[in-house]
Amino acid sequence: MASAGQAPIATVYVRNLEERVKPEPLKEALRTIFSEYGNVIDIVAKTNLKAKGQAFVVFDKPESAQAAVDDLQGFELFEKPMVVALARTRSDATVIQTGNEEEFDQHKRRRIAEKDKKRALEVAEQQNRLKRPLQGAAPDGRPAKNQRGAGLKATGQGPAAVVPDEYLPPNRILFVQNLPDDFTKDDLTAIFSRFDGFREVRTVPGRSGIAFVEYDAEAGAITAKENTAGMALKNGEKIMKVTYQRQ
Repeated sequence: MASAGQAPIATVYVRNLEERVKPEPLKEALRTIFSEYGNVIDIVAKTNLKAKGQAFVVFDKPESAQAAVDDLQGFELFEKPMVVALARTRSDATVIQTGNEEEFDQHKRRRIAEKDKKRALEVAEQQNRLKRPLQGAAPDGRPAKNQRGAGLKATGQGPAAVVPDEYLPPNRILFVQNLPDDFTKDDLTAIFSRFDGFREVRTVPGRSGIAFVEYDAEAGAITAKENTAGMALKNGEKIMKVTYQRQ
């Protein structure tokens, strides 16, 4: 159920779907089943490896979503029982249908920020796991005697894990890479000044192909990154890479 102050949820989260079924047949089957409970305005079936077997079914009314959850728990689709629940947040399609452009932009920025934060937390947890002592290590951190390699002297600490660029947490400065050699500060300003809070473009003396773009606040940088990452430049000769500046 929606918490106090939150708009009612009209989206159903579905998991435990058959991962071998291709997205289009899966969406068609979901639409057939869920349309019995109301008007389905969108279905998002996840295709990336980590999110396979999951989907979101968006109704035009919250009552339809609740009725579907109440009725379809455990319903078998492609010989697997579905696990269904109301989504935690409103879908893009719902916000587009019920809100204005400004509300949708705020919703999109918030979703991107939450996704980036989640990725950063996952990477941090992975780093912590790498730093933990090996199972069977002595209390002082030395390998136990029965562990393979015991008694060998360490030659030094291993390199610290580095967070990949794409998982860096949001901040107000973007790092732009893979630019054409003849791309100027004015060219970049024309692209990035379209977004709220734009402050300046900074190039690196003696280095072509990279630059920094600064905004007044994280919100502007998040919007700019979402809308420019992967942009084709010079008729597709270069694909611009945009990440957050490493702190």
